[in-house]
Amino acid sequence: MTTAETDLLVLEQEGDLASFCPRCHAGLDVYDARTKRVWIGLTVRVGETLCELLVNPRLDAFEHVCASCWSDGTLADDVLCPHCQSSLLVAEHVCQECDAPVFSLEVSVRTRVAPLSLCTRAGCHWHGVSTSAQAKIKSAAPRQKKPEQDPVLRVRNFAEVSYGYDGELAVAEASRCLQCKKPACVDGCPVAVDIPGFVKLIADGKFARAAQLIRLRNALPAICGRVCPQDEQCEEVCLLGKKGEALAVGALERFAADFERETDQVKLPRRAPRTGKRVAVVGSGPAGLTLAADLGVLGHSVTIFEALHKAGGVLVYGIPEFRLPKAIVEAETGNLRRLGVKFELNSIVGKLYGLGELFDLGFDAVYVATGAGLPGFMGLPGENLCNVVSANEYLTRVNLMKAYLFPEYDTPAPKGTRVAVVGGGNVAMDCARTALRMGAREATVVYRRTREEMPAREEEIAHAEQEGVQFRYLGSPVAYMGDEQHWVRQMQCVRMKMGEPDESGRKRPIPIIGSHFLLDVDMVVVAVGAGPNRALFENAPGLERNERGYIRTFSDSGRTSVSRVWAGGDIVTGAATVILAMGAARKAADDIHAYLADGEGAWA
Repeated sequence: MTTAETDLLVLEQEGDLASFCPRCHAGLDVYDARTKRVWIGLTVRVGETLCELLVNPRLDAFEHVCASCWSDGTLADDVLCPHCQSSLLVAEHVCQECDAPVFSLEVSVRTRVAPLSLCTRAGCHWHGVSTSAQAKIKSAAPRQKKPEQDPVLRVRNFAEVSYGYDGELAVAEASRCLQCKKPACVDGCPVAVDIPGFVKLIADGKFARAAQLIRLRNALPAICGRVCPQDEQCEEVCLLGKKGEALAVGALERFAADFERETDQVKLPRRAPRTGKRVAVVGSGPAGLTLAADLGVLGHSVTIFEALHKAGGVLVYGIPEFRLPKAIVEAETGNLRRLGVKFELNSIVGKLYGLGELFDLGFDAVYVATGAGLPGFMGLPGENLCNVVSANEYLTRVNLMKAYLFPEYDTPAPKGTRVAVVGGGNVAMDCARTALRMGAREATVVYRRTREEMPAREEEIAHAEQEGVQFRYLGSPVAYMGDEQHWVRQMQCVRMKMGEPDESGRKRPIPIIGSHFLLDVDMVVVAVGAGPNRALFENAPGLERNERGYIRTFSDSGRTSVSRVWAGGDIVTGAATVILAMGAARKAADDIHAYLADGEGAWA
């Protein structure tokens, strides 16, 4: 698809365009009774003959209607405004298809006006839009919405909510990109994907090549396209977003990756000659998978040790099927196997092997990426009541252990009819939406701040609202009450008010004295964060941790207090996002590669 054709797709989104003379600014739209259509009405001169020229105002076919004087490739000597008789020829410009002279008029898109040039050769369909005019047009064009399941239907199934773009929608959205000379979106991406490059390939209809370009920087494009917070990273700094809606980078990344996989065109980066070096990766979440992919391409032998029976870490146990189908994760981990990465499942480092024992097994470097999977609670009275569960346990049972497919899988999962979820992040949204799909009549998110301060992605909050999740803002639990059998039946909360900002920059919630209230519940999911699993540290002498229990690192690349051991992702930062963990892993991969290539020099 040519640049002209993709520009037309953007223009066509606005329907018929109002046209004006650039000289007298008179309207050029006219109604033709014979064709019963609205056209752009002009005057064309060929030799000594003047006649009426009608141009299709939708610009989708460049259909011209004129007398026989202007046909079969004939050049028009002049094109005139029928109102002021001014020539519309532009002397300094020529058609980029046939080098013929061009004429120019103005078209409006909503409240914006932009010049449009057309060829004077009959039958040539070229048009030209200047860079500044493209910016005006494309910033006014609406962002393409992803088709989704109807909320009434999806609230009782675990099929993916978003259907994603098809080819036509993807091209239309990609055509909005301004192709900035200094793209801020690349700087906003933690793994520095060439966003303008892959978007341009999609606009040109080269979908598989777009995916291959993404894979040069991102080993998990189909996953990132679904769960990464693009609205806080690459899309947040998109120039289109300054005056309109930012480019849908995440949706385009997902489309390219899905197209590549579904058409069996996955082409992995070429692997370098084997180096003979072996690297152990502890944990198969986003950080571990990214580092393994990068080092595998560089020729190192990589083995991932995963404590669970499935590879993927939080991608398989923490994110619900309706947001990230597990078949996508399996496909991405399968690509790593094709690169030569080995997976040792059911292998708990710290129990089965000590950290130091990995070097005894012949590994030259170790990367720790165990995440933050330890359940977090608030230490409230009644937390030990039946059906008060952590988000980690709840989502692991439903997602990894397939409780949502009962009776095909007989995994027991906590259930309730009135479910309260404590927290305001993406995990809290996942829990509330999962509870409804598991049969709850009501799911209420209790959050101590307001909607504006919620850390969850706007899309996740909106989806939860659409599905009927209720929200109790400015409230926080203080105790749980149960019945004679010790099952939770009520949650006592206190109302909050917003005070001065805390260290996170958000206003601090302050309890209001005497404002306690009760919520009737028969299940509570606590989604207030997670911590580092202690198993690793039981056999990791010398590995320093900070006051929060996470691994302390001494460089941007994640070097730890133990020689030849790097760490990254949530085990260093605490619970964060998939893409931030991947960004940390990329830095570590570069450093590990350099360290091994230099003959394992000084560790300081």
